[in-house]
Amino acid sequence: MDSTTAKNMAVANIRRRRGYQWEETLVKRFNCLAGWTAFRLGSPSINLPDILAVNSRTGHLVVIEAKSGSGTSLSVPAEQIKRCLEWTRVFSAYDKRHVILAYKFLSKKRVGASKYRSRELREFYKVWAPRANVTERICTYDGDLYTRLDGRRRRARPAECVMPFKTMQPASILDGARIIF
Repeated sequence: MDSTTAKNMAVANIRRRRGYQWEETLVKRFNCLAGWTAFRLGSPSINLPDILAVNSRTGHLVVIEAKSGSGTSLSVPAEQIKRCLEWTRVFSAYDKRHVILAYKFLSKKRVGASKYRSRELREFYKVWAPRANVTERICTYDGDLYTRLDGRRRRARPAECVMPFKTMQPASILDGARIIF
């Protein structure tokens, strides 16, 4: 194995670990709340969403696709959103079913090969609108959301979600956020 291949494999492992850590953090946050039970469902290779959280007392089902990274934007492919929506259809016994796209921008921004600059850690939780067209969704470090369809990027306006636990959401983005819990 040459040094470039080894370096690429190491970078892929770091990215994967970051994703798993973000998912585990969200599961722990839900599981600390009274009435909630959350599970990390598995790897993307088995076509499951990242997280399933339920509260049987209140009738809530939350399916989460989680992304984290050190760049200036994070993307959720349309196929992953479709998968999440299918889970909300399967669990029709729950009255309040939501798909949430959870984005975490790390406190370091990548500015080159293995070079980083410090910045504020930010989290965004976008609630999927049930009637929205299923397309790739891209969230920026500022919390703006875009859709990409046929190679074109357009502004999307989903509601920011106020989560039932402490988050690192910027206070400015919570004005007008949707409370679903």
